[in-house]
Amino acid sequence: MSLRVTFLGTGGAVPTTERAPSALLVNREGDRLLFDCGEGTQRQMMRFGTGFTVDHIFVSHLHGDHILGIPGLVQTLDFTERTDPLAIHCPPNCKRDLEDLVHAGGHQPSFPVRINEVTPGSVALRTEEYAVRTFETEHRTRSQGYALVEDARPGRFDRSTAEELGVPAGPMFGRLHAGETVELEDGTVVRPEQVVGDPRPGRKLVYTADTRPIDRTVEAAENADLLVHDATFAEEMAERARSTAHSTGREAGEIAARAGARRLALTHISSRYAGDASPIAAEARAVFDGECFVPDDGRKLEVPFPDADES
Repeated sequence: MSLRVTFLGTGGAVPTTERAPSALLVNREGDRLLFDCGEGTQRQMMRFGTGFTVDHIFVSHLHGDHILGIPGLVQTLDFTERTDPLAIHCPPNCKRDLEDLVHAGGHQPSFPVRINEVTPGSVALRTEEYAVRTFETEHRTRSQGYALVEDARPGRFDRSTAEELGVPAGPMFGRLHAGETVELEDGTVVRPEQVVGDPRPGRKLVYTADTRPIDRTVEAAENADLLVHDATFAEEMAERARSTAHSTGREAGEIAARAGARRLALTHISSRYAGDASPIAAEARAVFDGECFVPDDGRKLEVPFPDADES
């Protein structure tokens, strides 16, 4: 089951020729979720071949480098004769400003646009297989991050044991794996726990957007398969990071280490590192043992299941 991340915009507040403002597209088995929508996001979608179709936009906060791509994207979706509704999720007290953006220039979308204010610590989206949860972050305005958390999966099916118990190959295998007790032709009852292992964890993807390094992120990102964290500056600019409510590469690495995350993507890179963001990555790797990288715009990443390497 695919969980693909495309880094559409990895830059800070000032775009560069290499990095656009914040935007992260997640394709989870066909569900297309956009986290923030900075200026030029629709062009990045064309450039990197993701297409325009999105089902939900999750806004972290109202700074321009995270939302100014919304009007253009909405109007382009209108030109494509979209009829499906678009949901925009955002922190409390942001709805009116986002409505103004959606209707910029007097535009009236021909498809429904629903703006959903979500309190940090609650669920922005719930499907049959995963939830997108919110958590409070620390920035210069009301802000929040998002955690996509998949439900646990059924345990591994033990075919050999099932056959030893007399279960014929075929539909009964599937029924047992789905948690249903079956009865064989001779009257023998076989229960799922006899042939199915313990439930296996789903995946967790956490997106902080702009934030200082805080305990709430550690809690939200516990055992995350991918943590996408603010790393605007290197340590040489630590005071600047504090005064602007951002994080350094080292601070992001420390958060990832405390959370036990498996992978760390360092984003929102300041334009002062346009030519070379390696100091940010080096500082994070010094304190975090997992996979750590500064993604370029356009990088695509498949997020594997935690047990993908198990035989």
